[in-house]
Amino acid sequence: MHADIDQLFILPPCQEELRILRNEQDFLLINKPARLLSVPGRHPHNRDSVISRLQVEFPTAAIVHRLDFDTSGVMVIPLNKPALSHISKQFQARTVSKHYTAVVAGLLPHDEGVIDLPIAAGEGPKYKICQERGKPSVTEYRVIARDQQANTTRVLLHPITGRSHQLRLHLQAIGHPILGCEFYGGEFALAAERLLLHATDLRFSHPVSGETVFIVCEPDF
Repeated sequence: MHADIDQLFILPPCQEELRILRNEQDFLLINKPARLLSVPGRHPHNRDSVISRLQVEFPTAAIVHRLDFDTSGVMVIPLNKPALSHISKQFQARTVSKHYTAVVAGLLPHDEGVIDLPIAAGEGPKYKICQERGKPSVTEYRVIARDQQANTTRVLLHPITGRSHQLRLHLQAIGHPILGCEFYGGEFALAAERLLLHATDLRFSHPVSGETVFIVCEPDF
């Protein structure tokens, strides 16, 4: 769910704390809880967000990338304009590396693979796979573990592109929807209390020193 459609909904309050993983002069590294917006929504009741919480203590904090409302995990939050500009350019150039952990329905047959399916806007908040009008969208995946008893697979996902709902759509398209996904989970939408998708790690260049910054935060599912 994105802030641009949340004027239709009043979102339930997020009781979970946002965790600061690293506090540097130029940026913060945080762990966003599931069911918290990255930025305030348009609906006046949807003001709670990553940035509104952080700006209480860090008034210069800015958003350079977002995670979906339902997704938890690592985000970088620039704390000044030079850092914002520098890190923003890295995202635009796709030099920032991100991996996500997900638990999906069924047993993936291959240990690794690439999902290359174009994505277009669908109805309302949804998106869809569309060969005619979709934008190129590529996801690499690698199996972490298979649970034969539960008939689920834990996967590490590496989005090469950054389309909205890309990971959820791509996994649904190959027949293995992410557990707890209300948009694309089908019969598995209620198979978990939350969307089992978490931004696990992030790698980028330090905006001042140029050194590689790498942060890992494992999911709690």
